[in-house]
Amino acid sequence: MFRFFEERIPATARGMPGEPPDRLAAFYWFFVGQVRWYFVALLGAGLLVALLDATIPVFIGRLISLLTNTTPEALFRDDWHILAGMALFVLLVRPCAIFLQNLITNQIIASGFTNLVRWQSHWHIVRQSWTFFQHDFAGRIAARVMQTGVSVRDSVVASINAVWYIAIYGASAMILMSQSSPWLIIPTVLWILAYLTLLRIFVPRLRGRSVEMSEARSLITGRIVDSYTNIITVKLFGRAREEDDYVREAVDQHTDAFRGQLRLITMFGLLLATINAMLVVGTGAIAVRLWSLGIVQVGIVAMVLPLTWQIANIAGFVAQQVTAIFENIGAVQEGMMSIAKPLRLTDRPGAETLKVTKGEITFDHINFNYGRSGGIIEDLTLTIKPGEKIGLVGRSGAGKSTLVNLLLRFFDLEGGKIMIDGQNIANVTQESLREQISVVTQDTSLLHRSILDNIRYGQSHVTLNGVEEAARRAHAHEFIGDLVDWRGRKGYEAEVGERGIKLSGGQRQRIAIARVILKNAPILVLDEATSALDSEVEAAIQEQFETLMANKTVIAIAHRLSTIARMDRLIILDRGRIIESGSHEELLALNGHYASLWRRQSGGFLAEEAA
Repeated sequence: MFRFFEERIPATARGMPGEPPDRLAAFYWFFVGQVRWYFVALLGAGLLVALLDATIPVFIGRLISLLTNTTPEALFRDDWHILAGMALFVLLVRPCAIFLQNLITNQIIASGFTNLVRWQSHWHIVRQSWTFFQHDFAGRIAARVMQTGVSVRDSVVASINAVWYIAIYGASAMILMSQSSPWLIIPTVLWILAYLTLLRIFVPRLRGRSVEMSEARSLITGRIVDSYTNIITVKLFGRAREEDDYVREAVDQHTDAFRGQLRLITMFGLLLATINAMLVVGTGAIAVRLWSLGIVQVGIVAMVLPLTWQIANIAGFVAQQVTAIFENIGAVQEGMMSIAKPLRLTDRPGAETLKVTKGEITFDHINFNYGRSGGIIEDLTLTIKPGEKIGLVGRSGAGKSTLVNLLLRFFDLEGGKIMIDGQNIANVTQESLREQISVVTQDTSLLHRSILDNIRYGQSHVTLNGVEEAARRAHAHEFIGDLVDWRGRKGYEAEVGERGIKLSGGQRQRIAIARVILKNAPILVLDEATSALDSEVEAAIQEQFETLMANKTVIAIAHRLSTIARMDRLIILDRGRIIESGSHEELLALNGHYASLWRRQSGGFLAEEAA
């Protein structure tokens, strides 16, 4: 039975119905609307429970009336069916209604809906542009994704269960009391007015404090994750105390926001307790007075006192829920800062799959300046023939890495177009584009998974034998066999740690090269691909690169000019423009910019270069 309810919401179904909107109510409905009928069912179950609870004081009053007006013998002889009905109601009907409410809340909504929000938020965020992730902490983005699912669920469920409950219960109580005497509902009406006034005063303030709290909590998470992610830098520079101060500042900010929120909650609780006491005392006094005048029976007094006491208790519960609701709304609003961002880099409608038959690349009068007035890439035109190997040369900021990023479509051009085999890359899907390009970068980052998973990331269906062959070609098989992780997993099953931290720079680079060998894409980009390797291993891998580059179009960036001097053609960039082009020998004979760089390097290394 549990499984039937648990499987009602498929949390990780592929895709999502559009992009999350950036308005709060619309953001809630974007997720709630997908499973609206389960929330309607929860609303119905809450209504049923509230109505059933409102009958308990009626039973108490009826029982007191029977006890005071009937002898024991007559009670069990004539009214046994009333007693049995009340017992059956309390023992069976109410527990079943609560069980149904819990099934909907816990088995359907709690896990399924929460993870639906998380999954779709992640699905949307992971398709954001590279720039999106450069502008925020990865830890903070992840925290927002995790917390938003919980906060959307809790705020909606609490609103239905708590606010709806007191509305139904309060209305039922007033109807029951007014049937006995209209005087009995006067304290309740006054209490409702006072309660709504308290909510009107405190709720907006709590909402503002909740947003501050959520942002402060997220800042703590981001700073802590930043310290942990860069722990080697912290230790190398002996900056533990500075990191303490960095995190302490965020913790103190959170503490101040928390204290401000708790002050409001404490004051709200004091005022609520006061009006609750006035409700119970006022209703009790009126009921006793009416009884003394003979207007109502003692059973009515026995009914209205638990009714009002229950209203007071529920009001306290609802006050806590209202506080929690707005804490969660604050968390949702803070999560929307990451989740409700439109995708800036999307596939065009009708985008086709890129088909690479030759590997010709054309940069046709392209312009790109990161939205500024100029200075990065200006009217650059370059054609790379099928199978041609070119090297990009230039000082830091010349535009080498930007050119590669534009080819990978990490950014959209501001002018011109880039063609691969005559296909404009802006008109093809991003996934198909990047599937056709292999990249080995200087800063190699591995997934926190096994060696096998990392290498096979290039081709997920390849067998272990294929992975081992790629590792041998990258001169990685030897050290992989000696690896053991903290759980005792060995070799290709050993995990590499976050960003591959358990491996040396050279080992990470060789894993990355094995991954590219396995991918075997027709276009190859080498961005300082051997910079982390020692000379002996580099020389051995260079031999594999000759094989790897065969029949591929290659773009290489290197600090050491000697490593790209053998390329078919060298492209010299300066301030986003091509100032020289030719083979190594042709450029030396030209005695221009490249020749100057070649003469100034030391041991084949251009010290002032940075790709």
